[in-house]
Amino acid sequence: MSAEKILGDWKKRSFKPVYWLEGEEDYYIDKIMNYAEHHLLPESEAGFNLSVFYGKDANWSDIVNACMRYPMFAEKQVVLLKEAQQMKDIDKLENYIEHPLASTIFVVSYKEKTLDKRTKLYKTIKKDGEVFTSEKIKEYKLVEWVTEYIKAQDFSMSQKGVLLLVDHLGNDLNRIVNELEKITVNLGQRKTITEDDIEKYVGVSKEYNAFELQAAMSKKDLAKAIRIIQYFEGNPKAAPIQLVLPALYGYFSKLYIIFGMTDKSENAVKPFFYNNPFAAKEAIATAKIYGYEGVERALLLLHEYNLKSVGVNDSGTSDGSLLKEMVVKMMG
Repeated sequence: MSAEKILGDWKKRSFKPVYWLEGEEDYYIDKIMNYAEHHLLPESEAGFNLSVFYGKDANWSDIVNACMRYPMFAEKQVVLLKEAQQMKDIDKLENYIEHPLASTIFVVSYKEKTLDKRTKLYKTIKKDGEVFTSEKIKEYKLVEWVTEYIKAQDFSMSQKGVLLLVDHLGNDLNRIVNELEKITVNLGQRKTITEDDIEKYVGVSKEYNAFELQAAMSKKDLAKAIRIIQYFEGNPKAAPIQLVLPALYGYFSKLYIIFGMTDKSENAVKPFFYNNPFAAKEAIATAKIYGYEGVERALLLLHEYNLKSVGVNDSGTSDGSLLKEMVVKMMG
């Protein structure tokens, strides 16, 4: 069951006695948990019928006792267990989950992990409750997700702007949503998010960022790559080397995959590049510019300079100097 289906059922006042929210992607877990805390009960009922526990400090018996209480002046009560992955003796909740009270909605947030499907606890929850597993969004779906999210908020953004945002923030959906909210709250009546807005409110230069460095390197534009790295030297927070190198490694790794593909068409390559046909076309062109040996050399250099950036076989060269040296060797 999806997060939207759970929320849709709740809005129709259709409930199961237990909801177990697990997995690596916090965004959907937080979204469901926030709705449960603030919208399942009217404000007039929440004071008596909402109980919130945190796994690190919670005692299993206190949670069970709260779940076993009957609601006061209401049809339902809500019991929330947040950060359940930090709770000791969580297995002792099994007896309650096996015989839950129909008037209690028990919602558990179990982040970063998933239950072993072979355990009695998992099987008990599945019998009459709901297990929701929140998985990290696949990279190739990220641009589409961000585009759809922006559209759902009645805003629009150019594809380049979306790529700039995604390249800077990665697949942390909570962070993406928070940064977009930071932008939109400052737009007034305007409904279009520009690259200038991203630069102003997120702090990503539209000209000097890891995405533009990658673009310059993909064309072997050494002069532009050096200018961008010089900007990084003057603005260390703009693109730390610890973020730049993995991003470049990910890009060149995808180029490396292209050489092993039978079908090297844009449609075949597109899934590796956010399903973006323009990015796929650029990648195919870059693979031809560098060639197999050039891409392989780039990957080896990225590995070497990643080690140097943490002090291995290096006596303290600055991050900017390491990037310049590496880029020159890669393009040579």
